[in-house]
Amino acid sequence: MTENPHPAGVQALYPFLYADARADLDSVLTQVRESTVAKAAEIVELRKVVLAREAPRLAACAAAMAARFAAGGRLYTFGNGGSSTDAAEVATTYLHPSSGRTLPALSLTNDVAVMTALSNDIGFDVVFARQLAALGRSRDIAFGLSTSGGSTNVVRAFEEANRRGMLTVGLSGYAGGKMAELDSIDYLFVIPSPSVHRIQEAQTTVYHVLWELTQQALGATDERAATAAV
Repeated sequence: MTENPHPAGVQALYPFLYADARADLDSVLTQVRESTVAKAAEIVELRKVVLAREAPRLAACAAAMAARFAAGGRLYTFGNGGSSTDAAEVATTYLHPSSGRTLPALSLTNDVAVMTALSNDIGFDVVFARQLAALGRSRDIAFGLSTSGGSTNVVRAFEEANRRGMLTVGLSGYAGGKMAELDSIDYLFVIPSPSVHRIQEAQTTVYHVLWELTQQALGATDERAATAAV
């Protein structure tokens, strides 16, 4: 008997992909539609829950980030795997916004030479912490993402950033993982979901909201400065 090569968890997520070849096409399409609608409803509800719970802290975090940028600070982002992609998007959003002010930002996963050198010569656990040790200043911002909240290199990066007096912002999932136990993260936003897919989708919303609020806070700062100069 041939073993099923597909994990049960994958089949549970996408049952229509493993349906019998003789299955009725309309039935398969119905399953696809129902799965899509259910997932869309799930992420919409999760976003509502997160934003309702975190609205005041998101505003406070954005104000703190705006203050660092106004003082000449830079944003450093980091994460692994899919979170690395998100970290790159965060940096790009601040550095090359579709609207608003361009702000200095750098994703720490961008430089392959640095990443591989640190991994090979010292260890993967320090690939972000060592870069922050070399580049970070007290007026800068460290922004780390992890779906599990338990990535050792992300945790160590926050510890290094905290030692340097940087503003620290974290995004995690599930119940927060190790990141929720740290005293070195000023603002931690936990996405309460057991699904990596929903966690990352909601994290995308959170960091875009933070960008918008930071831009608004910087605009308010500019207005006050202009009024004071008159």
